[in-house]
Amino acid sequence: MIKSMVYFGHISIGEVELWPKGETNVAAAPWVREIRVDRLSPPSERCLPLAVLHTVSSGALCFVMESRPSPATADDEPPSSLVAMHTACLRDNKTAVFPLGAEEIHLVAMKPKSNLPNHACFWGYKVPLGLYNSCLSMLNLRCLGIVFDLDETLIVANTTRSFEDRIDALQRKLSKETDPQRISGMLAEIKRYQEDRTMLKQYIDGDQVIDGGKMYKVQSEVVPPLADNHQPMIRPVIRLQEKSIILTRINPSIRDTSVLVRLRPAWDDLRSYLIARGRKRFEVYVCTMAERDYALEMWRLLDPDSRLINSVQLPHRLVCVKSGFKKSLLNVFHDGSCHPGMALVIDDRLKVWEEKDQCRVHVVPAFSPYYAPQAEVMSILYCIPA
Repeated sequence: MIKSMVYFGHISIGEVELWPKGETNVAAAPWVREIRVDRLSPPSERCLPLAVLHTVSSGALCFVMESRPSPATADDEPPSSLVAMHTACLRDNKTAVFPLGAEEIHLVAMKPKSNLPNHACFWGYKVPLGLYNSCLSMLNLRCLGIVFDLDETLIVANTTRSFEDRIDALQRKLSKETDPQRISGMLAEIKRYQEDRTMLKQYIDGDQVIDGGKMYKVQSEVVPPLADNHQPMIRPVIRLQEKSIILTRINPSIRDTSVLVRLRPAWDDLRSYLIARGRKRFEVYVCTMAERDYALEMWRLLDPDSRLINSVQLPHRLVCVKSGFKKSLLNVFHDGSCHPGMALVIDDRLKVWEEKDQCRVHVVPAFSPYYAPQAEVMSILYCIPA
């Protein structure tokens, strides 16, 4: 047991007895004899604060503290400031917050086992700075985090070079195939690649394409800057809405960065669900192993009016993972905006995620518009309950 003094701001509000719990080395902490609360948390509207902290606290209970026994007092004497804070936290579903640099301790008011008058009991939980408030806001709104992969989950994008590589690989495979049905399937797949390669070449050479006898010319789309010291970018884009095809240029001044992008047909339905009027269901994030400029443009095509992730949030909510590393929810939520336990991941691959996060991954079939286009037309991303 450790004797400690509790302050609210710079004012002493009461003396407590503190018992360290779990594996945390509280007894040796320099702050243990002075608990300096600087504010109360926002109220929890749907869950008890204890339930919220069980969700977001990676560690267990840090300590238990109780007000020190005091001499008997008259019934009409007002309670101490510590007891008043305890009463307010219980009544309003709030916690008392004790900041510790990059972390903070939340004091959860608990009803003491003994029904002593003017007695306060708190349980202490340590969490990253700001995480409790972020998750509390989401829980109050009945909102969760959702993390999307890009390539082969929501889109398939090809350059001239990648088209040629895929066609060459299929032709080599075709030369060794003897089954007539497989040969027929490969020939159809090669034809689809060749048609899109031709369209991409038209876009690169002349900023226009011909599809179904109709000519489509580029439209200049303004890409807002992601930082104050950056200038807006103008991209030449062709959108073939009925085919869910978009042609764009990652670097507008370099034609070799042109790509033909196929959007997963089910994306429109899913996006409509995510932005439907009414309560907000999800906070959206992106985690990809692609290069950043490419990833930013792919997400712009998927969310053209920035309704899923606004332009201020985007630099922090689009996370690119370097080759050789695993995807991690702790990395995605590096700013403490959400807890991994409150997130759902949509990806076509499971093993690219750290093992501890794999239970959060909803694996969808890889988007294969060239191999099985009809399957894509008929499918829906069944990943979120209505």
